[in-house]
Amino acid sequence: MKKASGGFTLIELIVVILILGILAATALPRYISAQTDARVAKAQAIFGSVRAASALAKARCELDLAQNLAGCTAAGGTANMDGTAVTMINRYPTANAAGIVAAAQIDATNDRVTISAGGAGAGQLITIDIVGAATAANCRISYTSATAVGQAPVIGVVTTGC
Repeated sequence: MKKASGGFTLIELIVVILILGILAATALPRYISAQTDARVAKAQAIFGSVRAASALAKARCELDLAQNLAGCTAAGGTANMDGTAVTMINRYPTANAAGIVAAAQIDATNDRVTISAGGAGAGQLITIDIVGAATAANCRISYTSATAVGQAPVIGVVTTGC
């Protein structure tokens, strides 16, 4: 008596591979779209963080000035935000690592962003690019420091290429 082998037939294997191929073809575009959506959400979150940090640093500076505390001055100085000295220009954070990056607590490594340019003077531009975007310039947060007392910094976000 011969025992029947316990394997699959070639037809069964081809049908299973075909079904897996169809599932992969329908799932892949959704996965790619989810990555884009995640980068857009990340850019929007960092944009909100930069806006909030800028406003909070200004409020801290105004409070220091009103109470004649050391640190923030009318044109510069530092504002103490939760133990972090944030450099200021025209009562808003500067456009560098010691300014808006420190105020917003952005960590380039853990947040997977690239921070470039910037400076401590008035009107300086710093950009924060989301890592993994198709075009870095089209998935970016920008912060231009205040140019004069009484003028807010210019904060922008571009998400067309995330």
